[in-house]
Amino acid sequence: MSDAAQPTAAEVRAAAEAVKAALDRHLAAVERRTGDDDTAVYEAFNALATAAEAYDELLYDRYDEVTPFEIPGADGNLPPYTGPDEPHALSLLIRRDYAVAEPQRLLAQARRVAELDGEADTGAAAKAGVSPLAALGVLFGEYEPDEIASRHKEFGLEEGDSTLWVTAAEELPEPGEWLGAPFDHADPERIVCRFDVSSVFDEEEDEDGPVDAATPGADA
Repeated sequence: MSDAAQPTAAEVRAAAEAVKAALDRHLAAVERRTGDDDTAVYEAFNALATAAEAYDELLYDRYDEVTPFEIPGADGNLPPYTGPDEPHALSLLIRRDYAVAEPQRLLAQARRVAELDGEADTGAAAKAGVSPLAALGVLFGEYEPDEIASRHKEFGLEEGDSTLWVTAAEELPEPGEWLGAPFDHADPERIVCRFDVSSVFDEEEDEDGPVDAATPGADA
């Protein structure tokens, strides 16, 4: 895209404000929901999806940057929502895949972290510098997953697919209840929404044009 065709910073900012307004309208529609098939919620969802897509495109055209979310495709991959209309608790199920693209960078970064933590004398730094498993343990023990995601290239990692599921619940589980098998009891019928990121979506857009947004979870 030429410089003349690029959106202005003001246009990107206006698109961001439109997303914020669409989020407020969507939340208000959900709060006033009259049933699972409330058309106001459906319309608000579609408006939010349209605003988010427009912002994502302008952000990329202007700054070569993207948002972390993808609107689910219209492939019917979510069953009808059967969870509570007014959930009192939420669970976020997150999966992110990485390839170890630069092993030596991974080892060097892990050794540096171990040394900064004062573990050089214990042999932890040396082990982190030669063992990929030890290096991963050091890095993921030091940094939050979101920081790993934002700095993955610095750690010699390459992003693969990722997904975020937001599931609704009546109440929080008891402490420690699901720690033994944290992903075994995800109920697809309680997914409020999900956001998927994958290069396959870019390939589909190139082949077939933009993929229409589908209403997820309770808004189906």
